[in-house]
Amino acid sequence: MTNPNPSQSLIKTMFSSAGKLTFFVFISIILLLSIRYVTAPEIQQAERQTLLNTFSEVLPSTYYDNDPLKNTKVITDPAYLKLLGSSEPVTFYRATKNNQPAGAIFTTIAPNGYSGKIYVLIGVFPDGRISGVRIIKHTETPGLGDKVEINKSKWVLEFDGRNLRDDNDPRWAVKKDGGDFDQFTGATITPRAVVGAIKNALIVVNDLGERLYE
Repeated sequence: MTNPNPSQSLIKTMFSSAGKLTFFVFISIILLLSIRYVTAPEIQQAERQTLLNTFSEVLPSTYYDNDPLKNTKVITDPAYLKLLGSSEPVTFYRATKNNQPAGAIFTTIAPNGYSGKIYVLIGVFPDGRISGVRIIKHTETPGLGDKVEINKSKWVLEFDGRNLRDDNDPRWAVKKDGGDFDQFTGATITPRAVVGAIKNALIVVNDLGERLYE
Protein backbone atom coordinates (compact mmCIF):
# COMPACT_ATOMS: atom_id res chain seq x y z
CA MET A 1 0.00 0.00 0.00
CA THR A 2 1.34 3.41 -0.89
CA ASN A 3 2.33 5.60 2.05
CA PRO A 4 -0.31 8.35 2.22
CA ASN A 5 2.17 10.89 3.62
CA PRO A 6 5.71 10.26 2.32
CA SER A 7 6.96 13.67 3.46
CA GLN A 8 6.03 12.93 7.09
CA SER A 9 7.85 9.60 6.93
CA LEU A 10 10.93 11.31 5.48
CA ILE A 11 10.89 13.89 8.25
CA LYS A 12 10.71 11.17 10.90
CA THR A 13 13.65 9.38 9.29
CA MET A 14 15.70 12.59 9.17
CA PHE A 15 14.99 13.37 12.83
CA SER A 16 15.88 9.83 13.81
CA SER A 17 19.20 10.01 11.94
CA ALA A 18 19.95 13.45 13.37
CA GLY A 19 19.23 12.18 16.86
CA LYS A 20 21.55 9.22 16.44
CA LEU A 21 24.28 11.47 15.03
CA THR A 22 23.89 13.94 17.90
CA PHE A 23 24.13 11.10 20.42
CA PHE A 24 27.23 9.73 18.72
CA VAL A 25 28.90 13.17 18.71
CA PHE A 26 27.98 13.69 22.37
CA ILE A 27 29.45 10.34 23.39
CA SER A 28 32.61 11.06 21.34
CA ILE A 29 33.08 14.41 23.06
CA ILE A 30 32.66 12.79 26.49
CA LEU A 31 35.23 10.14 25.61
CA LEU A 32 37.72 12.69 24.28
CA LEU A 33 37.33 14.89 27.36
CA SER A 34 37.76 11.87 29.61
CA ILE A 35 40.92 10.78 27.81
CA ARG A 36 42.27 14.32 27.97
CA TYR A 37 41.48 14.51 31.68
CA VAL A 38 43.29 11.25 32.35
CA THR A 39 46.34 11.95 30.16
CA ALA A 40 46.71 15.71 30.80
CA PRO A 41 48.97 15.31 33.86
CA GLU A 42 51.26 12.90 31.98
CA ILE A 43 51.43 15.22 28.95
CA GLN A 44 52.12 18.20 31.17
CA GLN A 45 54.85 16.30 33.00
CA ALA A 46 56.42 15.19 29.70
CA GLU A 47 56.41 18.77 28.38
CA ARG A 48 57.89 20.01 31.64
CA GLN A 49 60.63 17.38 31.52
CA THR A 50 61.43 18.23 27.90
CA LEU A 51 61.82 21.88 28.85
CA LEU A 52 64.06 21.00 31.81
CA ASN A 53 66.16 18.74 29.59
CA THR A 54 66.65 21.66 27.21
CA PHE A 55 67.57 23.89 30.13
CA SER A 56 70.20 21.39 31.24
CA GLU A 57 72.00 21.86 27.94
CA VAL A 58 72.77 25.49 28.78
CA LEU A 59 72.92 25.21 32.58
CA PRO A 60 73.60 21.67 33.84
CA SER A 61 71.21 20.60 36.59
CA THR A 62 74.16 19.86 38.87
CA TYR A 63 74.47 23.60 39.38
CA TYR A 64 71.05 24.01 41.02
CA ASP A 65 68.62 22.24 43.34
CA ASN A 66 65.40 24.18 42.73
CA ASP A 67 62.78 24.06 39.99
CA PRO A 68 63.56 26.95 37.60
CA LEU A 69 60.07 26.67 36.11
CA LYS A 70 58.68 27.87 39.43
CA ASN A 71 61.20 30.65 39.97
CA THR A 72 60.85 33.21 37.21
CA LYS A 73 61.27 36.89 36.48
CA VAL A 74 59.36 38.41 33.58
CA ILE A 75 61.05 41.26 31.71
CA THR A 76 58.69 43.89 30.29
CA ASP A 77 60.93 46.95 29.96
CA PRO A 78 60.74 48.04 26.28
CA ALA A 79 64.45 48.88 26.18
CA TYR A 80 65.38 45.39 27.37
CA LEU A 81 62.88 43.71 25.06
CA LYS A 82 64.37 45.55 22.10
CA LEU A 83 67.82 44.22 22.99
CA LEU A 84 66.34 40.74 23.37
CA GLY A 85 64.69 41.03 19.95
CA SER A 86 61.22 40.44 21.37
CA SER A 87 57.94 42.31 21.15
CA GLU A 88 56.54 40.18 23.98
CA PRO A 89 57.59 39.89 27.65
CA VAL A 90 60.57 37.59 28.15
CA THR A 91 60.70 35.10 31.01
CA PHE A 92 63.97 34.47 32.86
CA TYR A 93 64.04 31.11 34.64
CA ARG A 94 66.16 31.43 37.75
CA ALA A 95 68.21 28.61 39.21
CA THR A 96 69.34 28.46 42.82
CA LYS A 97 71.40 26.15 44.98
CA ASN A 98 71.05 26.18 48.75
CA ASN A 99 68.78 29.19 48.23
CA GLN A 100 71.58 31.15 46.56
CA PRO A 101 71.53 32.36 42.92
CA ALA A 102 73.10 29.77 40.62
CA GLY A 103 72.16 31.13 37.20
CA ALA A 104 69.38 32.11 34.83
CA ILE A 105 68.04 30.71 31.58
CA PHE A 106 66.20 32.72 28.96
CA THR A 107 65.58 33.11 25.25
CA THR A 108 66.79 35.91 23.03
CA ILE A 109 66.10 36.47 19.35
CA ALA A 110 68.45 37.44 16.54
CA PRO A 111 66.10 39.26 14.15
CA ASN A 112 68.65 39.57 11.36
CA GLY A 113 69.49 36.00 10.39
CA TYR A 114 70.05 35.24 6.72
CA SER A 115 66.61 33.63 6.39
CA GLY A 116 64.77 35.19 9.31
CA LYS A 117 64.72 35.16 13.08
CA ILE A 118 67.04 32.91 15.06
CA TYR A 119 65.90 31.89 18.54
CA VAL A 120 68.69 31.41 21.05
CA LEU A 121 68.50 29.80 24.49
CA ILE A 122 71.12 31.17 26.87
CA GLY A 123 72.25 30.16 30.34
CA VAL A 124 74.23 32.61 32.47
CA PHE A 125 75.90 32.38 35.84
CA PRO A 126 75.24 35.08 38.47
CA ASP A 127 78.54 36.76 37.60
CA GLY A 128 77.41 37.24 33.99
CA ARG A 129 79.46 34.44 32.42
CA ILE A 130 77.71 32.29 29.86
CA SER A 131 77.10 28.73 31.01
CA GLY A 132 75.77 27.58 27.66
CA VAL A 133 74.11 28.52 24.37
CA ARG A 134 71.79 26.53 22.11
CA ILE A 135 69.91 27.48 18.98
CA ILE A 136 66.33 26.31 19.45
CA LYS A 137 64.67 27.57 16.26
CA HIS A 138 65.78 28.98 12.91
CA THR A 139 65.25 28.82 9.16
CA GLU A 140 68.85 29.21 8.04
CA THR A 141 70.23 27.49 4.95
CA PRO A 142 70.95 23.77 5.43
CA GLY A 143 74.65 23.00 5.12
CA LEU A 144 75.62 26.64 5.71
CA GLY A 145 73.80 28.68 8.34
CA ASP A 146 72.49 25.64 10.17
CA LYS A 147 75.96 25.08 11.58
CA VAL A 148 74.75 27.14 14.54
CA GLU A 149 73.01 23.96 15.69
CA ILE A 150 74.98 21.89 18.20
CA ASN A 151 74.29 18.69 16.24
CA LYS A 152 75.79 20.23 13.10
CA SER A 153 78.92 21.83 14.59
CA LYS A 154 80.48 22.80 17.90
CA TRP A 155 80.42 26.49 17.04
CA VAL A 156 78.03 27.53 19.84
CA LEU A 157 80.47 26.13 22.40
CA GLU A 158 82.70 29.15 21.66
CA PHE A 159 80.39 31.17 23.95
CA ASP A 160 80.89 28.99 27.03
CA GLY A 161 82.53 30.87 29.89
CA ARG A 162 82.54 34.22 28.09
CA ASN A 163 81.15 37.44 29.51
CA LEU A 164 80.77 41.01 28.30
CA ARG A 165 83.02 43.70 29.75
CA ASP A 166 84.17 47.11 28.63
CA ASP A 167 87.60 45.77 27.72
CA ASN A 168 86.33 42.89 25.54
CA ASP A 169 83.32 44.61 23.99
CA PRO A 170 85.02 45.14 20.60
CA ARG A 171 85.83 41.44 20.38
CA TRP A 172 82.18 40.46 20.48
CA ALA A 173 82.02 40.05 16.72
CA VAL A 174 82.98 37.50 14.08
CA LYS A 175 86.61 37.44 13.00
CA LYS A 176 85.73 38.99 9.66
CA ASP A 177 84.59 42.05 11.63
CA GLY A 178 87.64 42.06 13.90
CA GLY A 179 86.17 39.95 16.67
CA ASP A 180 86.91 36.61 18.34
CA PHE A 181 84.22 34.38 16.87
CA ASP A 182 84.56 32.13 13.85
CA GLN A 183 82.31 32.61 10.87
CA PHE A 184 81.19 29.89 8.48
CA THR A 185 82.58 29.55 5.00
CA GLY A 186 80.03 31.12 2.70
CA ALA A 187 77.73 32.08 5.57
CA THR A 188 78.89 35.02 7.64
CA ILE A 189 75.48 36.61 8.17
CA THR A 190 74.16 33.84 10.42
CA PRO A 191 76.99 33.73 12.98
CA ARG A 192 77.18 37.53 12.92
CA ALA A 193 73.50 37.71 13.83
CA VAL A 194 73.85 35.18 16.65
CA VAL A 195 76.93 36.86 18.13
CA GLY A 196 75.16 40.20 18.05
CA ALA A 197 72.05 38.79 19.71
CA ILE A 198 74.01 37.15 22.52
CA LYS A 199 76.02 40.32 23.08
CA ASN A 200 72.79 42.32 23.39
CA ALA A 201 71.42 39.72 25.79
CA LEU A 202 74.49 40.09 27.99
CA ILE A 203 73.97 43.84 28.02
CA VAL A 204 70.57 43.15 29.56
CA VAL A 205 72.01 40.65 32.04
CA ASN A 206 74.78 43.04 33.09
CA ASP A 207 72.38 45.94 33.48
CA LEU A 208 69.93 43.91 35.57
CA GLY A 209 72.73 42.63 37.78
CA GLU A 210 71.49 41.41 41.16
CA ARG A 211 67.96 42.63 40.33
CA LEU A 212 67.66 39.58 38.08
CA TYR A 213 67.57 37.39 41.19
CA GLU A 214 65.46 39.59 43.45
